[in-house]
Amino acid sequence: MNEITPLERRPDGGPGPIRRTALHDTLVSHLRDMIIEGDLPPGTRLHEGQLGEQLGVSRTPLREAIKYLASEGLVELVPSRGAVVKRFSAKDVKDMLTVLQSLEELAGRLACGTASDAGIAQVRALHDEMVARYKAGDRLQYYKLNQQIHTAIAQLSGNAALADMHAVLQTRLKRIRFIGHEGPEKWAAAVAEHEEMIAALEARDTEKLSEVLGRHLTKAWERVRDSV
Repeated sequence: MNEITPLERRPDGGPGPIRRTALHDTLVSHLRDMIIEGDLPPGTRLHEGQLGEQLGVSRTPLREAIKYLASEGLVELVPSRGAVVKRFSAKDVKDMLTVLQSLEELAGRLACGTASDAGIAQVRALHDEMVARYKAGDRLQYYKLNQQIHTAIAQLSGNAALADMHAVLQTRLKRIRFIGHEGPEKWAAAVAEHEEMIAALEARDTEKLSEVLGRHLTKAWERVRDSV
């Protein structure tokens, strides 16, 4: 089912890096979206046979994709039950959001001082596209751009350890953060906070960006606590 192609060669003739297949990446992305959107709710057992038939793929690439999602913390490999969509308790979610809040507050302070103008312009472009997706009512694409913005700010901090820790927590919270935009009032409030965020970043206002990022994460917990 997967087409095997020869390894790429480096200019000196040696073998190039082995790239993950397009099928693997597509499967991981599709299953992740199914978890984020609630098509595979927390606690759902992932039956390889049923999923494979539904998605039109064999068990081997599906098994590898599920293992990858387990490494991201979205799926749990449970003895005697197999792969299950991870269910987080309310305390788990609050604890992770608390740490994420501290990381983003620090990232905001650092980014204002270290980010290049080009880096900030890239965040502006992501923001404008995110707002366009909001106006179009495209919730999943809005959410993905939203997450890219938070990732970009963490990366603009210039602190690799911070960015790595941020990426781990953000991945585990994907479904939780997505449901935080359910309902027009919650969604509009989140967009308004992002407007403050981009304005503070462009102004390189250290304290303002740190404050709005912290408030945004506090509000994120308020928006999801009744759903976890």
